[in-house]
Amino acid sequence: MPGEYHDPNPGGEGSRRRPVPRWEEDFPIQTERDHYVTRREFAKFLTLGSALLTLANVVIAYVGLRPKRERLPAVLIATASSIHPGGSSLFRYPTDQDPCILIRSRAGEFLAYSQVCTHLSCAVVHDPEHNQLVCPCHRGYFSETEGRPTAGPPTRSLPRIKLEWRDDDLYAVGIEV
Repeated sequence: MPGEYHDPNPGGEGSRRRPVPRWEEDFPIQTERDHYVTRREFAKFLTLGSALLTLANVVIAYVGLRPKRERLPAVLIATASSIHPGGSSLFRYPTDQDPCILIRSRAGEFLAYSQVCTHLSCAVVHDPEHNQLVCPCHRGYFSETEGRPTAGPPTRSLPRIKLEWRDDDLYAVGIEV
């Protein structure tokens, strides 16, 4: 019957031992031989586990912060003589989905920026009278010479497109974020 006790040595020596349940004969549990984790071993495990997780986070952060070495292709965007001082021209770089704006300041300097406003992605336009780029959606203003926000809701500068001269041709060769 379940729950019955069995004396493995009835009436003989050692009969003072506790009676053993029948299930224990089939499934002996030897608690004195069981391996328990001590507090020291548990603390070592937690320390090593935490150190490994910290190391993994450091490696992931390092890989994510490394400068990207991929070189963007050089793309012809305009001829210098085709844009008069104070003028601008639109182009796409590095892909056909990335609108950009090329500006020739009144002093004759060529500058190029992403045309996507850093606030809510509206297209910025050149305002040569005030030497600035304007986002008409929420009245954001950017400096023509640096691309940094000067007024309105934008808080980040426009990404600048790196330019390279080759004879009279202007090429876009990279992006400064």
